[in-house]
Amino acid sequence: MTMPMVKGASVSEGSLKAVTELLEKGKTELRIKVHRFIDKIKSSHKRRDGIAQLQSEFAVLKLRFNSILDQLDIFADVMSQRAEHDVGIWLSGLDVLAEDGMVNIKKIAPLPSLMVYLDRGHGAAIRRAKTRLPGGDVNPVAVIQIPRERMVGSGIAASLIHEVGHQVASLLDLVPTLKVELLRKQGERNSTIAWKYFDRWISEIVCDVWSVGNLGVAATLGLMGVVTLPNYFQFRLDLYDPHPAPYIRVQLSCAFGRKIYPHLQWESLWQMWKGFYPLEGLKNETVTILTDMEKEMAAFVELVLRHSTKEMKGQQLITLFPLRERSPGSLKHLFQLWKTRKASLNDMPPTLVFALLGQAKFDLVMGAAEENYVLTKQLEHWAYTRN
Repeated sequence: MTMPMVKGASVSEGSLKAVTELLEKGKTELRIKVHRFIDKIKSSHKRRDGIAQLQSEFAVLKLRFNSILDQLDIFADVMSQRAEHDVGIWLSGLDVLAEDGMVNIKKIAPLPSLMVYLDRGHGAAIRRAKTRLPGGDVNPVAVIQIPRERMVGSGIAASLIHEVGHQVASLLDLVPTLKVELLRKQGERNSTIAWKYFDRWISEIVCDVWSVGNLGVAATLGLMGVVTLPNYFQFRLDLYDPHPAPYIRVQLSCAFGRKIYPHLQWESLWQMWKGFYPLEGLKNETVTILTDMEKEMAAFVELVLRHSTKEMKGQQLITLFPLRERSPGSLKHLFQLWKTRKASLNDMPPTLVFALLGQAKFDLVMGAAEENYVLTKQLEHWAYTRN
């Protein structure tokens, strides 16, 4: 009835329409079932039979009622934050960034509406469109949860586009088809344990690849901010966890970045990370596995980037990225054009803006204060001009 937010903070019209229709449909259907149940109770009361069956039907109705409330709570978390001062506008701008993170596949897949919100905790997450909500209804929009702690500088884009990558991977059927190839690699005579880990971690790795492909070095810098953890967690090799060990995750990000956007910066970044977390003192078994992964990494990177599915209509994963536009050289040149007022950030796609500023931060030509100011202005601009 009342949306306590400014226009610029609202979710997209497509998202609002889809969510409203879902909730109204569920509410209407439940109301009809409740009235039918009441009529059935009245008629059964006269006959005094079927008590057990009525109780069973009542329990089902109660569960359905609760599931609709669960759905309402899911979307209410998104909507209510749009009324928060500043935060509402920033979230609307992040909606636009997330949407731009899918634009590369708009010609080969239907793009769902999406909404971004903030939550407690350290991990970002996505409730993908077309998955099941409580009660079994199909989710009409993608809902992305970002930890409040990530709302610092350009690193927010790495987490957000990673989660967008989960939606993209689902639309393009990337993970199941990559697993087939990885299983084949494991079956080869000279296969090593590295491929077993790559197979277990592929659902998260492919999303990191999507982030690097769209954001360049900004994705790796953002990832490093997330996985800056004590040594125990850096080298925790767990085949039950779909997330790569942080040390390997950064190494993979640099390896994919080096292949997608060739430049010496990736080696420099990796050497810096190795200096933060030396291998001295680790168990021999752990060092052996890490060494094995390093030997197999180039082949793994090539396999992933050259992968294609029927949904991709003949394209390989690497061809979905704006290779020339996001190369380090192009980003450096574009940054100089912007600094001399020969180019405007308002005319650039959001992912390009974050890639540009992330590259500038890595090159030490932009400080944190300026980055924060510029990004705040851009999020506001995207929010005010989206509809």
